[in-house]
Amino acid sequence: MEKSTEEISSSVFEIAKKYEMENGNCAQCVIAAVFEALGINNDDVFRAASGFADGVGLTGDGHCGALSGGTMAISYLFGRKKEDFNRRGKMIKSFILSRKLHDGFIEKYDTCRCADIQTRFVGRFFNLYDPAETEAAVKAGLPDKCSTLTGEVARMTTKIILEERERESLKEKEGKSQT
Repeated sequence: MEKSTEEISSSVFEIAKKYEMENGNCAQCVIAAVFEALGINNDDVFRAASGFADGVGLTGDGHCGALSGGTMAISYLFGRKKEDFNRRGKMIKSFILSRKLHDGFIEKYDTCRCADIQTRFVGRFFNLYDPAETEAAVKAGLPDKCSTLTGEVARMTTKIILEERERESLKEKEGKSQT
């Protein structure tokens, strides 16, 4: 029996949360969990997410790495291919789905900037290049908060992807029934 969108999304939440707690790099954890749940194996996309952790390069100054990872997963599946590089319209679906993820993220967290999220979670931003700051972040509970956020973004991303696949499948079936 096939799993429902809700079952898969719930499972992805747990996987991504676990990956973030054990391995770090929220962007990679979202991609790893989403791809695992969907049966996708692409190390190139996973590797490309390396620099997005903690708001790009551990700066906190960019948007949340988990949001970057979710956007990368959506774009991998629905984005424009190189062969269509001169066809701007081929990007629209990835824009719409990525915006849906972004808007859901903003609705839940009020911001997508990593440093702002850390401040809301634990009262301040931590410089994770500094071992003492990293230790303080752990004591403040940042890993648990960020791993939960990572799981939530993986869940949101998976739900968006599965709903779009279902919509495409129904559209395809309708097209076949009319022929």
